[in-house]
Amino acid sequence: MALSRERQADLMLLGVTWLAAVSWIFSKEAVALMAPLAFMAVRFVLAGLCLTLLARSDMAALSPREWRRAIVVGLVFAAGMSCWIMGLTHGTHLGEGAFLTILGVLLVPIMTRLCFGERSPVSTWVALPVAVAGLALLALRNGFRPEIGQIWYVVAANLFALFYALNTRAVNHGPVCDDTGEVSRLAIAPGALTAINMLTVGAVSALLSLLIEDVRLFDGMVTPALAGWVLASALIGSAARFLLQTQAQSLSPHSHGVVILIVEPVWVALLAAFWFGETMTATQLAGCGLIFLALLISRGAALKSWVARQAA
Repeated sequence: MALSRERQADLMLLGVTWLAAVSWIFSKEAVALMAPLAFMAVRFVLAGLCLTLLARSDMAALSPREWRRAIVVGLVFAAGMSCWIMGLTHGTHLGEGAFLTILGVLLVPIMTRLCFGERSPVSTWVALPVAVAGLALLALRNGFRPEIGQIWYVVAANLFALFYALNTRAVNHGPVCDDTGEVSRLAIAPGALTAINMLTVGAVSALLSLLIEDVRLFDGMVTPALAGWVLASALIGSAARFLLQTQAQSLSPHSHGVVILIVEPVWVALLAAFWFGETMTATQLAGCGLIFLALLISRGAALKSWVARQAA
């Protein structure tokens, strides 16, 4: 029996969480050997070129209006990824960073309200104080002085929330009528949108790297290990992950889809414990637990609907 569009989206998004989690490991290893923004430039240009080969016909079919719209989405994504890599570079705990970054999922309804006038569910406003309490606990171990890495992660979460909202609308937008009376579909093919997102991030990262980083891209020689981490980040952590995520978002509304993404920090924490030997203090566990609880509260209705759909 063929899977429904919702089931396909769920399976894709579950795969996205795994790819996202291993991408944290790839990126952490790479930035230990390479300037962070330069790494982002190489990673996303490679990913974008790979996706361009796959989506070149869809990209060629885009109108100038669709190109502009896709580039705007890509610029927001580039800003978020730039902040994220700064958090990864300056942060001291990978698992904690993942829980801070996933706050973007909680903030999606707020961004859609601010940008598109959509009504935010009551659960979002109930969840916000819980998330703030979690943030406070994570900062508590520094005497209520958040680390620079934590600040970068939180800024990235806000930008990712805006990106999720814009990206979902870009691949799900319905028919519209322009000033001439011509009806057109503004939805952008997932492959084309993802390729443009990747290339935009690569271009922005390259520009920022030239402006603020040392002209030396690498701290040492280009070793097979560094090449491997960069290629894994580009092909697995970027191209495969974001193509799968955009395709899934084209099949399912974000209110049901992104609920699955909340398991990403759990996988990151487990992988970080296995790969880097990371552990969490009681305060960190409580803070991350409150953030995860806030995500569950904010997505309560969607989670209930998702569980019911799996049982059907």
